[in-house]
Amino acid sequence: MSTATLAPTDTIAAAARRHGHWIDDWRPEDPDFWANGGARIARRNLIFSVFSEHIGFSIWTLWSVMVLFLGPAYGIDPAQKFLLTAAPAALGAIVRLPYTFAVATFGGRNWTIISALLLLIPAGLAAFLIQPGVSYSTLLIIACVAGVGGGNFASSMANINAFYPQRLKGWALGLNAGGGNLGVAVVQLVGLAVLATVGAGRPGLIAGIYIPLIVVAAIASALYMDNLTQASNEKGALREVSRDPHTWIMSLLYIGTFGSFIGFGFAFGQVLQVQFKESFATPVDAAYLTFLGPLLGSLIRPIGGALADRLGGARVTMVNFALMGAGASVVLYASAARSLPLYLVGFVLLFVFSGVGNGSTYKMIPAIFKAKSALSDLPGEVAEARARRLSGALIGIAGAIGAFGGVLVNVAFRQSFLTTGSAEAAYVAFIAYYALCLILTWFVYLRPSAARLTGV
Repeated sequence: MSTATLAPTDTIAAAARRHGHWIDDWRPEDPDFWANGGARIARRNLIFSVFSEHIGFSIWTLWSVMVLFLGPAYGIDPAQKFLLTAAPAALGAIVRLPYTFAVATFGGRNWTIISALLLLIPAGLAAFLIQPGVSYSTLLIIACVAGVGGGNFASSMANINAFYPQRLKGWALGLNAGGGNLGVAVVQLVGLAVLATVGAGRPGLIAGIYIPLIVVAAIASALYMDNLTQASNEKGALREVSRDPHTWIMSLLYIGTFGSFIGFGFAFGQVLQVQFKESFATPVDAAYLTFLGPLLGSLIRPIGGALADRLGGARVTMVNFALMGAGASVVLYASAARSLPLYLVGFVLLFVFSGVGNGSTYKMIPAIFKAKSALSDLPGEVAEARARRLSGALIGIAGAIGAFGGVLVNVAFRQSFLTTGSAEAAYVAFIAYYALCLILTWFVYLRPSAARLTGV
């Protein structure tokens, strides 16, 4: 079909294609380009990126459910279970950085296919090897391999960041991440369904359910997604970004938001069973509640991005850390008072506000480099392209470091239970960290000063 026979909305899309699924000309900041085909292409890539990332999150957090199946027949104590959930969180954090830059190396579409197919490894191992008698070291290896699912988030965010204009990045990145984060809640619902129908004797069935979904995600990505030729890393982008103090500031903030979300997602079911064991005698009892917090936190993440688009990412982030501190204080009080209803309310608030903060902090990243590009002497288009590349590099670093928050949360719970018999020391640590993040956000991005970046 020639370009002349295409509808107006397809003309730019056809002209932009170099060959196959590669797009050679991509100008999201150009209103005409965006209105006449650009928005449609970006939306299509966003939809299938969300689907693949969603499956990745489900595999990454699979062990938040698996540990509920590991009863007395497996001979594992609560401290060992916290280690099983910390292992995939750790590997997920490590692989996020190379996954971010894989988009530029292989193309967003191509890497989405590869990263989806890699999920077959942890899903297959969990589906066929988990049964009574398996050694703890084997379980630890299988759990660790599930961490590859955590990398899908970083590559997906870097890819979608390149597709959308600055004015829509908060919404687009929030929607992309929120749809992926839903995988945390969905895998817990899948686990609940398996527990309710076949019991705790077949944990591998949960992973087995995801194997055909992984194949569908890879095929859909191959058919409907695109690679952007221009989404290549600026030489030395990682090195340059690593020298920028904003990189480490945003990483610390992202530990507080995403680290809390993923850490609580991994640990919530175990904490309920350990701290309120009289109310949660069986895994099914805990599974009925564990999905609620991650579900709400995922659904509200796009709202956090949209609020940041409207009110400013730093302002929303600062207020949000105050609310997270309040939520953690409720949990601390409820834990000391042994009030399960109040405890659940506090934890749900923590999930919700961590979801809002996930959206607002990611909005801040491209805004930082847009503000810095406006102060540079580079030509407009060159400055914008450089800002996009550096934003992608920072997304990779912040995403990797932030994901380590999931490890820290599980380690904090484990150590708190081992030393004090309760989780209260961990909650105090969380409150102190949220206070630090609030002060840091205000001091760097909101405090009136000559060095303040406009629009962050």
